[in-house]
Amino acid sequence: MISTVKSYFEALDTAAITLERQAVLRPLADYIKIKIEKQRPVNLTFICTHNSRRSHLGQVWAQVAAAFFDVKDVHCFSGGTEATSCNPRTIATLKQAGMEVSKTTNAENPVYEIRFDDSVAPIIAFSKVYDQSPNPTRDFAAIMTCDHAEANCPFIPGAERRFPIMYIDPKIADDTPEETATYNTRCRQVATEMKWVFESL
Repeated sequence: MISTVKSYFEALDTAAITLERQAVLRPLADYIKIKIEKQRPVNLTFICTHNSRRSHLGQVWAQVAAAFFDVKDVHCFSGGTEATSCNPRTIATLKQAGMEVSKTTNAENPVYEIRFDDSVAPIIAFSKVYDQSPNPTRDFAAIMTCDHAEANCPFIPGAERRFPIMYIDPKIADDTPEETATYNTRCRQVATEMKWVFESL
């Protein structure tokens, strides 16, 4: 694992997660544990409305957590109820967390390669609808990271389970003096919670 990412991840304090929040996260951990016990692939798709912020953070940090705790056959994805673009502020906060990121296209919906470990393929990040390739269309868990997607997408075809794990949208601080701090706080929250999920298996 890239040393900057490893240092960031090791410093996350899962003991600070409240019992109330643990109760929200526990069903996802239980789902992953059952899949592992059955020796089945673990496919996790993180979903928010635009697939621009929270869902990408969930995808990235769940994949990092699986690698950190050496949990095999975990495949993390992200999608939206509509496609827009991966917000550059999301990319910036991941860079601050130690990720190595390269932009591979300059389209309106650019494609990024996010690398946390030189020994594994990078995460390919771009905005897409939750059932768009390369995302799975069956045998996956849908993790709903925003209340809008949860309310407006009551049925996710192909999902084995659905887990509402909501995060406040860091978009609320866009173009304000609090922007960077807000994104970094949300990034750290998602990372810490994904660490808790995988260390509790």
